[in-house]
Amino acid sequence: MRHPLEYKIVTAAESPDLVMKASERIDREWPEFMLHDPAADLLDHCYREFAECQFVVVEIGTSQVVALGNSIPLAYDGAISELPEDGWDWAIKKGFADLETGGTPTLLCALQIVVFGDNRGKGISRRAVEEMKELGKSKGLRGLLAPVRPNRKADYPLISIDDYITWKRDDNQPFDPWLRVHHSLGAELIKPCHSAMRITGTVREWEKWTEMQFPQSGDYVIPGALVPIMIDVRADFGIYVEPNVWMYHPSSDT
Repeated sequence: MRHPLEYKIVTAAESPDLVMKASERIDREWPEFMLHDPAADLLDHCYREFAECQFVVVEIGTSQVVALGNSIPLAYDGAISELPEDGWDWAIKKGFADLETGGTPTLLCALQIVVFGDNRGKGISRRAVEEMKELGKSKGLRGLLAPVRPNRKADYPLISIDDYITWKRDDNQPFDPWLRVHHSLGAELIKPCHSAMRITGTVREWEKWTEMQFPQSGDYVIPGALVPIMIDVRADFGIYVEPNVWMYHPSSDT
């Protein structure tokens, strides 16, 4: 598909300094608690080990970086319908395990696409997904996999992810904007991955991350979370288990 000339893709293999500088902006784009998933520590290593799979979207006229995309190749030969519950955490861990064992990649897996600031709503996320699809195709992989974080789910934290993914707009498109982007580009919604990310901390840490107080044990709705967090005051422990949605873009050549 042809794209307007106003944006170009630059990978970490082509310009590591540019992409790494963009990655430093991520902290300002996510809720604080999202930065404390232990598996996310591996993301920094992607820029070195899988440099061609990390990229920025640059506005040509201004040379402004408007988005960042991260992905990782996976050696997965199982059925797409049998992808695991621990989606995002599983994907990044598996990518590095495959690298260590010399597994032959079969799929590219999206890890994140972040559109910076007021650049949202301009179709840039769609451009980034298309780039990931083309990247996987260029490597001869059988498709692009994505544990999608449905971004409007945070407005409905008490609704189960299983129900949420069935919601449709009047035009029969998915209700959620991110699910809609993938769907419009030919992705199949496979199933929820109910424990895609697991974030734990002490009660004080959760109070710091959320700027809230948790005087007693129980489930709490916090800003930016897709489901409530669970706080155990006596054990001094809090946990957030985030559901995502497995979506799959098969290669057009398979």
